[in-house]
Amino acid sequence: MYLLAAVPCVLLSLGLNLALVRANPIVQRQRTTQQCGQGGPYFDPRDNGGSMLDASAGLGEPLNVIISGQSSPNVLDATGKFLNYANAIGFSYECLGFHIGNPQQANLGDGRGWVNQTAVVRQDYGNSVFGTCEESVIGGNHFRIYQQQGSCALFLAVSIEEQASTNHNIEPNGYDAGRDALVAGAIGEREFDGVKYTTTAQTLEGLLPVGSQGINHDIAIDGNVVLLTVTIHD
Repeated sequence: MYLLAAVPCVLLSLGLNLALVRANPIVQRQRTTQQCGQGGPYFDPRDNGGSMLDASAGLGEPLNVIISGQSSPNVLDATGKFLNYANAIGFSYECLGFHIGNPQQANLGDGRGWVNQTAVVRQDYGNSVFGTCEESVIGGNHFRIYQQQGSCALFLAVSIEEQASTNHNIEPNGYDAGRDALVAGAIGEREFDGVKYTTTAQTLEGLLPVGSQGINHDIAIDGNVVLLTVTIHD
């Protein structure tokens, strides 16, 4: 008798939970496995307690490029086949696989909180094997990768850094300039190791603040983020 009386309450509870999931897409993203791009190219981390700044020296570096979750799946393989795309646009993983310094973290609003960067990728100066060793000495463009669960989008913190003798400080205007240089080298058709990529770009406003408040190295930014959609084709 008590069991039968409890059934309506259980059904009501289930109904409320289902309604909550439908009404709140962020909750739905957290509870399902990755379905790349099905809910859009990315979702705004700030909608679920995240940030468009990573954590760096008590301040933050802007996540100023997003590779859409609607890109080709191999491009979104952040720990594997993404490297080939990076090579195609003039970047590679760190010199001989070595990284000096602590990893930075980002909170992409996907329910995981603050998580470490997936990788650091550096300008390779035309040499996909040893070019990043040169960048580690003389400086250049580089970015950190963070992947958002639920959308599979890759959030990149892009900046141009100075030479090693200045402790790789970010150049003046290095965040915006790094973003713009990466985008200029990516848009259109690129190829590496027999794989052809087409990249389109869209500028997004309002995701980042304008100015230097909260930005590492007190470097002002214009507040723009560029969304890249990358398609592999024959």
